[in-house]
Amino acid sequence: MDIDELVAIDVHTHAEVSSKGHSSLDDDLHDASSAYFKVEGKRKPTLEETAAYYRERKMAAVIFTVDAESATGTAPVPNEEVAEAAAANSDVLIPFASIDPFRGKAGVKQARRLVEEYGVKGFKFHPSIQGFFPNDRSVAYDLYEVIEETGTIALFHTGQTGIGAGVPGGGGIRLKYSNPLHVDDVAADFPHLKIILAHPSFPWQDEALAVATHKPGVHIDLSGWSPKYFPPQLVQYANTLLKDKVLFGSDFPVLTPDRWLADFAKLSIKDEVKPKILKENAARLLGLTKP
Repeated sequence: MDIDELVAIDVHTHAEVSSKGHSSLDDDLHDASSAYFKVEGKRKPTLEETAAYYRERKMAAVIFTVDAESATGTAPVPNEEVAEAAAANSDVLIPFASIDPFRGKAGVKQARRLVEEYGVKGFKFHPSIQGFFPNDRSVAYDLYEVIEETGTIALFHTGQTGIGAGVPGGGGIRLKYSNPLHVDDVAADFPHLKIILAHPSFPWQDEALAVATHKPGVHIDLSGWSPKYFPPQLVQYANTLLKDKVLFGSDFPVLTPDRWLADFAKLSIKDEVKPKILKENAARLLGLTKP
């Protein structure tokens, strides 16, 4: 991967469908999220199509599935398939994995194997869909130990989710699990763990900003929202105290980088901060920069 040639690194994209046509969410949740986000373009691009999309734009993308099989009954896109696609498109794709925290010891073994054998760089958690509090020591702490030990990244969905929005009862998905203050406990208990709080964390934006300013290892990605809707305090902190810890993310394919970047260009972000958000902060966090 030639970092100098990239215009941006998108730290938040989804592998929506496997090579066999299998999706990690059922059709009702997919359709509801498409309506919620007003999705433009193909809702379930293949891994190869995603690579081609980012290559055309001279961008790199962190890509992952979401493993919430215990809660949803639906198997994820295989982590190994995502990692293999990233290896085959290493000029543009960076593999993260996702492991249902309720897999227990088997999940811990899988996490280590994915790092050691497949070069996975991080792990995506979606507490609301997976149905767990991030600071529940009995659920995910063994996974965090492996992630911290291997120097990989833990990326947590925070705030409201478009998954289940508009479905009766929200599809059974509970928002309470995704308050970023739960991740503050994780950052305190694992002081060397690299953490990303995904999304503007509505309705807990101030909590996310507080955690990221207090804990050195905690970063924020800006995915899932058009920048024109960012809360003013998020823009203020991105320009100042958190200028080295805020990351570009789109949430592709539900929100395209084209739309995100067009709206970001209209935001009052300092010229010297824009390259940090778009590429430099992510490159450093992912270990892509030269020492």
